[in-house]
Parts: sequence; C-alpha cells; structure tokens
Amino acid sequence: MAGLWAARAGIAEEAVRARFLRRVFALPGTRLGLPRVGGRLHWRWNYWWQAHLLDCLVDARLREPDAERDKVIAALVRGIHVRNFGVWTNRYYDDIAWLGLALQRAGGSERALAAIEARLRSGWTDDLGGGIWWRKGDTFKNVPANAPAAIFLARRGDHAWAMAALDWMDRTLVDPGTGLLWDGVRVGGEVVETIYTYCQGVFIGTAVELSTPDLAARTIRAVRRHVATAHVLPGQGTGDGGLFAGILARYLAQSALRLPTAEADTARRLVFASADALWRHRVITADGPLFGTDWTTRGSRERDLSVQLSAWMTLEAAALLARAGGASPNGV
Repeated sequence: MAGLWAARAGIAEEAVRARFLRRVFALPGTRLGLPRVGGRLHWRWNYWWQAHLLDCLVDARLREPDAERDKVIAALVRGIHVRNFGVWTNRYYDDIAWLGLALQRAGGSERALAAIEARLRSGWTDDLGGGIWWRKGDTFKNVPANAPAAIFLARRGDHAWAMAALDWMDRTLVDPGTGLLWDGVRVGGEVVETIYTYCQGVFIGTAVELSTPDLAARTIRAVRRHVATAHVLPGQGTGDGGLFAGILARYLAQSALRLPTAEADTARRLVFASADALWRHRVITADGPLFGTDWTTRGSRERDLSVQLSAWMTLEAAALLARAGGASPNGV
C-alpha cells in the first residue's frame, strides 16, 4: 500500500503549501510558513514551526524527488534566515536544535550548522547534574532542548556529548512508574512532571541515534500503555502543542526502521493507526483537507500551521514505513 500512503502524504503537502507558504516581505526567492491561514505579513512567524515545515518538505523530497520541491526547500531556508534578520539562532536552545536537525537533512550550509552547534554547546552547564538550558539566561532544563541537541551533535560526530545528554535525561527525567519522560527540571530540583508526546518522540529518536535500543524500546512500550488510545496518538491542542503528536510519529517511524526488537512492530502500529485515524477524520474543504488536533473525531477545522504540519508529518512517516515494506493496520 505504499502508493496509497504516498498519495495521502502528497495531498497533505499540497494543502499546506497552498495555504501557508508565502514570500518573506514579498522578497523573491524566499518562502516562510504563515502561522495561520489569512495572514500576509510575517511579523509573527514561529521560528521552530519553520524547522518542522522544512523537515516535512525534506520528507516529501525523499518520497518523490522533484526539482521544483528543491527550489521550495532552498527558498524556505533563505526565508528563515531573512526573517531571523541574518542569523540562524535565537534565545531558545530547543528552537535552535530543531532548526539544526532540519538544516542537516536539507543540506544546509556548514556556516549555518556551525553557528547552531556553537550555540548549543554554550548552553551546557554542570547545574542540575548536566544538560543544556531551555533558553539563554533561564533556570530550567528540559527534554525538548536536550534531546534534539543530542541528535544534532551526534550527527555532527560528537557522540560523547550526545550520550552525556541522553544519560542526563535518563537519570533525571524518567518517571519510574511509567517509563515516560517528564518535561524538565528547575534549579532547586523541582521536576515539571507534565507528559508531552514530543518529549517521548525525541527521546526515542536520541536513543535510536545513539544505538541504545533498550531505552528506545522502554519508551515505546510506555507510549503504547500510557499515552496512545487504541494505538492512536493524542493531540495536545493548537499553537505549539499542535506539532507534538507528529514529532512523536516521526521518531516512532525511525525506530520502527532501526530497532531489531518487538517494539519496532509496536512503533509501526502506532504510526499507521494514527495516520489512518487522522486521514479518516479529516474535514474536506475547497482548498484541501483540514486535520484537527484530535485524530479520533471529525468536525474540527483547525487553521494553525502547527496542527496541519503534525498531520502531514505523520502521513509522511506512514509513507516512509510503507516504502520500507511495513504492514499497516487493517490493510490500509
């Protein structure tokens, strides 16, 4: 069924590109994703959403290589740089890490990757036993900053740094009762025990990247038992939360391809069940499908780019697994 999932991912891609991609300040050769349909200016632009838009476009290029899509990817990279006023970084180490991962996959310049690497390294301190801060000048360290930074630096060849970050998260932020990752910890030792889907996903991604299958498998089992409902990943609202389930689906797909254990089958089922549910409950409109924050019900017409990216990301994850020969639930 690889062709079916590829077609669905392609439909989601077309809808997102038509609704959200615009030039930056009307400059030719640039693109950026609007936060919501209807905007025309990029005064509010959500830096880290653009990283996931870029990741989705790279997924699409892998699914179906195309010269026109290459131009859009290059224009988006230029647009991010222009809108960020000629620099690649901001105050948030998690944002920077997400963009670094996307630029690595997109073939970003060494200058951009080096700037991101330097900023991420600067965020590591011995406070709270290690780890990097959530943002500059903050008193909070969390999974969303440390896990993508670890993947990024592992792909830059620094496995020791990445392993130190993985070990810090495993020692500091794993709920012993469920095996899920808590969000983060504040100076003074107060753990923020909120459970976010994307924390699970990017921790799985770090464990897979660093060839620690036991940690990835433990987290996949915890997601199935304590997070998913009938193997469908839950939504976490609009805004930034709209991206969370898709990020988990992305790294579940990577684990399904690379884990040699039974948990690879669990990861595959979580991806396909979620992709099937969001597709079945889409809302058909004149300008393409709209996907909601809750993939188990129909009727939502969410217009945040984040929500639509999350669905597109999950459909690309399913398409990737289908190309690799993975079986989907109920034959779809």
